[in-house]
Amino acid sequence: MLSAILVHPNFDRSWPFSADWLRQLWASQGPVEFHRLKHNDTRSAGEILSKPGEVVRLIALNVEVTPACLAKLPKLEEFHGRVGDKPDLAAALQARKVEVRKHTSEGFWGESVSEFGLALTLCGLRRIPQTHHNILTSHQDWHYSTPLEEMQPGMRGGQYGDDARFTAGTVCGKRVRVVGAGNIASRYAGACHYLGADVAAWDPFAPEPCFHRTGARRELYLDRLVQDAEIFAPMVPLTPKTEGLVTAQHIEALPRGCLVVLVTRANVCHMPTLRKRVLNDELALAADVFDVEPVPLDDPLLGRPNVVHTPHNAGRTEFANRRWAEMLAEQFKPRA
Repeated sequence: MLSAILVHPNFDRSWPFSADWLRQLWASQGPVEFHRLKHNDTRSAGEILSKPGEVVRLIALNVEVTPACLAKLPKLEEFHGRVGDKPDLAAALQARKVEVRKHTSEGFWGESVSEFGLALTLCGLRRIPQTHHNILTSHQDWHYSTPLEEMQPGMRGGQYGDDARFTAGTVCGKRVRVVGAGNIASRYAGACHYLGADVAAWDPFAPEPCFHRTGARRELYLDRLVQDAEIFAPMVPLTPKTEGLVTAQHIEALPRGCLVVLVTRANVCHMPTLRKRVLNDELALAADVFDVEPVPLDDPLLGRPNVVHTPHNAGRTEFANRRWAEMLAEQFKPRA
């Protein structure tokens, strides 16, 4: 029995650790023929494999596979590769009764995105990026004490670096309101609950256990979810049905000072209204995703004291790459 993995740099460009982890996972089950192509190599699988007649399972990552290739693979039982836009290949695989393994569209980066969302939340509450940047060029942020003759309750005092105009301090005790109860949202909700937050979530499609296991109270109405949010985290994927799901009215209803956390897709929100309220210092924002990417260097959101921003890199960790490989490998039959 021989397994084969073919990978093109076009795949590595998005998932640079996945193919090699697949190779390690399969190596414990028997011999693996592994080929990483050069960027200008357009050969098909049938032209690349040295022992095509022995291959029982094949993963082709951005490498061409044709019906002619299948003719060289008489023992092939399981296959993963691009099939959806290739009816001739799909028909040939079906005729040969080759089992096609399709990767799921989510799950592999759930931990990475949800933990990044928690990190952004902490950074937004405590202004960590802003103060890190400020003390590179000035000692102003080291000066906590207000002159005694000017001191009033609620003013900046010893070692207090938060911005009291916005939700600040600890996650513990905060009202965290989450849109979604899926792979990313439920992990984020669970982490906030563990830290002592009062967590409520809205997701009309999620079963009841999604809320129980995170410690989140199920809210049945999105209109009500936004009314008392101190931290508001819309965490659903962007689809035709979820685009603009959080409307201008919902964003207008968020309490003044609320911290909005964006780590899935920005356009699930009505971004013009969110931008307006952030720029008016009515809301704080901690965002890894934006309505325009890359964010223009003259965008007024950049560098504001009430905005934490990162360049859409929440999900692509080495851990997520490995989970991508593991979740694909799990679909294949175990081989001794």
